Amino acid sequence: MKYQYDIIVIGGGAAGLTASGVAVSLGAKTMMIEKAKLGGDCTWYGCVPSKVLLNLGKKAELSGKSVNWQEVREKLDTIRQDIYEEADDPEKFREMGIDVEEGEAIFLDKNTLQLKNGSGILREVTSKYFVIATGAKAFVPPIPGIDKTPHLTNHNLFEMDELPKSMIIVGGGPIGTEMAQAFQNLGTEITVVDMLDTILANDHPELTPILKEHLELQGVKYELGAGVHSVSGDEKSVEVTIERDGETKVIKAEKLLMATGRRANFEPLNLDAAGVKTDKLGVTINDKCRTNIRNIYAIGDVTGRYQFTHMSEHMAKIAVSNALLKVPMKIDDKHVPWVTYTEPEVAHVGATQKQLDEDGTKYETYKFPYKMIDRAITDEKTEGWIYVYAKKFNGKILGADVLGTHAGELISQYALAMKNGITLKNMADTIYPYPSYGLGARRAADQWYVKSQSVGVVKWIKRIFGYRGPLPDLSEPDKIV
Repeated sequence: MKYQYDIIVIGGGAAGLTASGVAVSLGAKTMMIEKAKLGGDCTWYGCVPSKVLLNLGKKAELSGKSVNWQEVREKLDTIRQDIYEEADDPEKFREMGIDVEEGEAIFLDKNTLQLKNGSGILREVTSKYFVIATGAKAFVPPIPGIDKTPHLTNHNLFEMDELPKSMIIVGGGPIGTEMAQAFQNLGTEITVVDMLDTILANDHPELTPILKEHLELQGVKYELGAGVHSVSGDEKSVEVTIERDGETKVIKAEKLLMATGRRANFEPLNLDAAGVKTDKLGVTINDKCRTNIRNIYAIGDVTGRYQFTHMSEHMAKIAVSNALLKVPMKIDDKHVPWVTYTEPEVAHVGATQKQLDEDGTKYETYKFPYKMIDRAITDEKTEGWIYVYAKKFNGKILGADVLGTHAGELISQYALAMKNGITLKNMADTIYPYPSYGLGARRAADQWYVKSQSVGVVKWIKRIFGYRGPLPDLSEPDKIV
């Protein structure tokens, strides 16, 4: 059968844009369908606007000046629009040879879509391959009273007309933590509520309390280990009743932000008609990003696997390569980095220390504090640590955690090293510029040499060459040099 397209990509966020670009570069006749504006959550409701607010909040904290929210909104809208015009404008993709369509896609069978545009006009399109990249939406748990109480999610948070004087954030994950710092610095009194007794539960338990203490010094209040019993209120004020150890407490604020996670967005696609399986996380895929239907792939947040923009782009390349080139590529799930862009930042890549312990993996932890990084000292940014987990024998890196300024940049070094088999020995033997934050990564790698020292070997060296210096003092195995 002859199809109208070689490949149709459903969704124009980070995953869909990358998939479409890769597909057309390989010579495939490509269509991309987006029901709203290209750019997806990252440009309009996620990465971009949240980082704008973090930046403006940091500037407000440093200046000590009150914030004009209208100016903040103008800046926010301008930056989003600039990024859209520079990277996401449909005309740029049409110039590449991609047919960009605005509308809703509904499967009729595994090779046919019904395309419905904004005017309600329907038409059918066929394709040999499909890539589902419809992303995710904010998840709001069924808390008593939530359906009658005005609340914010990441989809309307950045469209507020006024800066609230106070806000309750339910959720202590990355979104809740970043927005807590951003709005606190902008002048909003923040209270964070989470049922867990820690923030950023996926990050290192020795590092997240340092960040929490920093946020508390900035004024953020925490109610941890507390479940949300009910909510109530109107556009002017809200009340959140929390429960901890059988006791209830009422918290009041002007606004309520639900930062309680995201859920895959696939219901409108009518996947049953194509026979595509889903589960509670999202569209079910294998490590090649293929669904149970051989010609249909799914990538990004809609799969529920890794809800990071960088993983969406990675999965897009995997899916299109497998579909169009028949190259057996698989998702790289061993070197997935993530960063929470607070000040200080928190970053991770590879296996966590908890995973290594649970798996019974033998490893050493190599640490280095920011207070010994000269650039951090000159910048007065000495709050932080670098933790690296590696094999003792050869320095093979298994994972890393970083808390501190530019942690996201440092974790990128470890992601590159792990992906390419670069060991701590290799990093320690590399020339890094002084003074730089990157030098902290090399200093952490130096600890592998320190811990690999042997008194016996030094004795032989002294005997062979007649050296007269002292033997190394290895009485403190965790000493940082």
